[in-house]
Amino acid sequence: MSNKSIFKSWVPNWASIAILFICLTHSMVLLGVYTSNLTYSASFLDVEIEDLQFSMCVTYGTFLTTILIETRLFQFFPTKKYFIAIYSLAALTFILTAYIENYALFIILRVAEGILMGLPVVPLRHFLISRFKSKNAVIIGFTVNYGALMLASPFIMNIAVWLLENYDWKYMAYGSALFQVLCVALIMITFEGHRFHRKIPLYQVDWASSILLLTAILSGAFFFVYGEKKYWFDSHQIISALLFSLVTGGLFIFRQMMLKRPTFDLNVFRYANLRTGLVLSVFFYIARSTLNICHSTMFVIWNWEPSRVAHVHYLNVLGNVIGMVLAGLFLAKALSIRFIFIIGFLLFAVFHLWFTFLFVPDATLSDIAIPYVLQGVAVGVIFVPLVLFTVSAVPTHFAPFAGIVGVAGRFWGSMMGFAFIQNAGVYLQHTHYSKLIQSVTPESAETQVRIAQATESFIAKGYTEDNAAQLALKKIASSVAKQSVLLSNMEIFTIVGYAMFVIVILLVTNQHIKQTVDIFKNRIWGN
Repeated sequence: MSNKSIFKSWVPNWASIAILFICLTHSMVLLGVYTSNLTYSASFLDVEIEDLQFSMCVTYGTFLTTILIETRLFQFFPTKKYFIAIYSLAALTFILTAYIENYALFIILRVAEGILMGLPVVPLRHFLISRFKSKNAVIIGFTVNYGALMLASPFIMNIAVWLLENYDWKYMAYGSALFQVLCVALIMITFEGHRFHRKIPLYQVDWASSILLLTAILSGAFFFVYGEKKYWFDSHQIISALLFSLVTGGLFIFRQMMLKRPTFDLNVFRYANLRTGLVLSVFFYIARSTLNICHSTMFVIWNWEPSRVAHVHYLNVLGNVIGMVLAGLFLAKALSIRFIFIIGFLLFAVFHLWFTFLFVPDATLSDIAIPYVLQGVAVGVIFVPLVLFTVSAVPTHFAPFAGIVGVAGRFWGSMMGFAFIQNAGVYLQHTHYSKLIQSVTPESAETQVRIAQATESFIAKGYTEDNAAQLALKKIASSVAKQSVLLSNMEIFTIVGYAMFVIVILLVTNQHIKQTVDIFKNRIWGN
């Protein structure tokens, strides 16, 4: 692919980098705009929180499937028209979602957005890397690409919260559509219009493999997202989803083994480093997903305003930036990739064990500031090196497949993280609530004192004695429920914290990982 004349001759290099950066954030807008405020989005669509989580899985799963066939589609169309069409259609889908309240139609649009999210990512990243003339161009390009995706989410959340507090829901969709229109304008003004590739017929695209893989992914996502809500294997829907995922996934694998030119070459899994990268990706995203517990605690237990919670994200962004800068310096200095991972997962362990002591009935911003920044640093340190480690784990001709494996690790890691938090939370909260409520008996002197104090408080506010007594009992029950949530969160964070320490120990002692450093250096710098 020729990329020397993608931009018009009058466009300076710094401007082309800025334009590509802006266009790359399109993917994060498509993925995160509806999940920036799950509670509000769910109420607008009249669905449950799990439904919104599944809609995100639909988008990301479709994205994963799309990048399998993206290259052939990209080469079929003229480059400028290809990008203009993608961003124009993305703007249209946002406008449509502003007026659709039916969940089934919403899911169809999320499928379309997943396709539109996957189509431009790889070529834009390739163009971005080509703009840097340094020997560390790959490191810089991947850092900018994934940094944009990582940092865009908090900004999107803050914008969404501001729009929802000051305007109607529809304005969030309008703003997202306007961003897509901005991308269209930038491309129309700065991109060359001629073709850069030999045209490849679309009938050569392996549509069957894409459909099988998408079915397997969405069925598996349904299993993980709705499993607890539908009581797992007591539900015929959950059993059917699991079987459907296994069957279609098996057919996809069988088809790839039979094809002379498979859409996804399974030989990529022969490389131990790639398998290591996949496993680390899954654990990385499970650890990263626990930050949602902190946000939930701020809303439910500490009763913080949505805008305040949104602003707290900037602490995490600060950590992300620090972590990515450190990771970039480590990579540029050819520091051992194993050492980088040890630093990142050790910071994850410190964050989880530190925050265990912060699950109290009330906390201040100063209490959570340092661990929040540490979590961001951990993510920033690990993110790009892990992507590069996974991609560089295989020969060059396998690199696209390694990239897909990395995306799959992010997808299933996020899914497993959500399922773990959801199921562990429900089980532990129920267990703790049952134990705590048993101690709140009418015979207990402490209980009688608390009920009497609460009753007097409500009477002082103007309630009758009967109403005050009922409200006092509800207040005690609510207090017990909150305490059970806090205890559950503490246990989840303790488990994850110790799991991160185990990973650190394995990274320190595993001889195979020690031997991968030279391979990684050769793949990145060509030495």
